Amino acid sequence: MASGIGAVAGCRPTTGPRIQRRRTEVSIRGNSFHINARPTYEGRVWKGHRIEGLLMNARLVQGIFDDRNPETVARWAYPDSGRWDAERNTREFVAAMPEWRRHGLLSFTINLQGGSPQGYSQSQPWHNSAFEADGSLRTDALERLARILNRADELGMVVILGYFYFGQDQRLTDEGAVLRAVDAATDWLVRGGWRNVLVEVNNECNVRYDHPILQPARVHELIHRIRDRSAAANRRCYVSTSYGGGTVPGANVTAAADFLLLHGNGVKSPSGIRDLVRRTRAIPGAASKPLLFNEDDHFEFDQPDNHFVAAVESYASWGYFDYRMRDEGFAEGYQSVPVDWSISSPRKRGFFRLLAEITGNAV
Repeated sequence: MASGIGAVAGCRPTTGPRIQRRRTEVSIRGNSFHINARPTYEGRVWKGHRIEGLLMNARLVQGIFDDRNPETVARWAYPDSGRWDAERNTREFVAAMPEWRRHGLLSFTINLQGGSPQGYSQSQPWHNSAFEADGSLRTDALERLARILNRADELGMVVILGYFYFGQDQRLTDEGAVLRAVDAATDWLVRGGWRNVLVEVNNECNVRYDHPILQPARVHELIHRIRDRSAAANRRCYVSTSYGGGTVPGANVTAAADFLLLHGNGVKSPSGIRDLVRRTRAIPGAASKPLLFNEDDHFEFDQPDNHFVAAVESYASWGYFDYRMRDEGFAEGYQSVPVDWSISSPRKRGFFRLLAEITGNAV
């Protein structure tokens, strides 16, 4: 069902009793997002630009990070304990969530296979995946994820849940394993009753995926599979996928997806962001769907024009991506591990300060 036709809640029952009472339900009406049947940032206008209906977000993909490779796990040791601790990572993530929300952050991306804990990296020997090689799910990863989804539900936040990452998809043995992983993750979401989840099949489908079904020509098959499988269980999930920085979505994904994901990495200027939005909206069917940046590694938050501002002025939701690594101690960004999930660096403070201004959240 196209997002412009009425409103359908993300991963919610369409008939029959709910499995568990939830507080937060995301839906789409036309090209805007709603939470609990009301537009996000309701009534908000910033410098003459409509903010209502946008979904400001951040790339926080390492919330359930773990490393099963004994040869690399020591790289992520906490400076105060000298060891890596996956439970601590999730616990501190959950503890930081209310402060993000207080500044106006309504959404974040988390991924079942994380992202590179070194920001950008050609080789990824670590083993961070919520899937086993055959596509079955790891209980410990799901338990950590459930805590994050539950807290987001309590706070009125929307989670963009990615299934696959190009640094780890090779951990699944073959296409059959990919399909089993898709089905298992979707079934788990349905059983959990979460209504505040949007699904991103994979991060940057056009970047180095081993399995053809995760690549641009075929990834729309998985969009349909997730939607059809959830609908068959009397639910309906919103689904999309993303491309590498500056890439306009393909026609097959534009037609299949409920919302369109864009990345600002590699886009050199705010004018480039405006142009990317214009080119995306020119694709048949795109203008009626929400546009959402969920990864952009450009900042300049103290400048009158930057990528965040350019997206907002173009009526596209924007997502903060900070991978700044560490020389010692905690990483300064939100993707390199170990993460300090608090608003602890000048760059983070700059983002959240501008976010609060744009969304009208006094902090």
